[in-house]
Amino acid sequence: MRLLAPVLLLALMIQSCSEYQKVLKNEEVKPKYDLAQKFYEEGDMKRANRLFEQIAPKYIGKPQGERVMFFLADTYFQRKDYNMAGYQFERFVKSYPKSDKVDEASFLGAKSYFELSPSYSLDQTDTDKALAKLQLFINSYPDSEYFAEANAMAKELTTKKELKAYEIAKQFNKLGQFDYTFLTPAVAAFDNFVSDFPGSIYREDAMFYRFESASRFALNSFERLQEERLKEAIADYNALKKQFPKTKYADKADKILEKVQLQLQGFTQEKEAK
Repeated sequence: MRLLAPVLLLALMIQSCSEYQKVLKNEEVKPKYDLAQKFYEEGDMKRANRLFEQIAPKYIGKPQGERVMFFLADTYFQRKDYNMAGYQFERFVKSYPKSDKVDEASFLGAKSYFELSPSYSLDQTDTDKALAKLQLFINSYPDSEYFAEANAMAKELTTKKELKAYEIAKQFNKLGQFDYTFLTPAVAAFDNFVSDFPGSIYREDAMFYRFESASRFALNSFERLQEERLKEAIADYNALKKQFPKTKYADKADKILEKVQLQLQGFTQEKEAK
């Protein structure tokens, strides 16, 4: 009896494969539709996908076309072929805008692009595309059951873009330790970050490093340019303390401020002496 179960399972698998190959080569559409649906319901997305691919063009304009196109897109999604899934779900939304599946298709299409979003350290073109798709879904289907998940994914992608921008700015700051000319793009990058991502979790960090970059830049500038730049650095310090009175960078920021003020004091004394 213990040997019988594996033998029966093997026999069923052989029969299933034989049936699949037979239907795959058959020109008739209905058997392919029935078997594709059977495979889909059983979770065999590879074979379901192959059959749906074959019959999808045959069902354009027919009542079953909506069902076939959705299943085709979903088999791509389930197989993690997110490029094709995103494309097919977009086609579905355009072809069947009044379908009761349109919000799910729009969501899964956006989620496909979300899955394609790479690590923050890589090019973020796919992240931008995913964010655009998710925002379109959020705006179009505020009552959808997928709304909360879409919001969560959009927040995750936004945080990824924030981290990318923050790390680029911080890299300029790091390079400025060896070549102060890198501090100019560092300050500009941190300025852009603070402006572009007002609610970022990295905002406090960015504001501190903007102050640090501005201070080092001012202290290493030509004497005729120092006074104005030192004052700009102090303004960055004040902005940090105003927004984060108990900043975790308080000790570091205060020590840098002392150097800046001491240097600025020299200009004041020089003016008074004149």
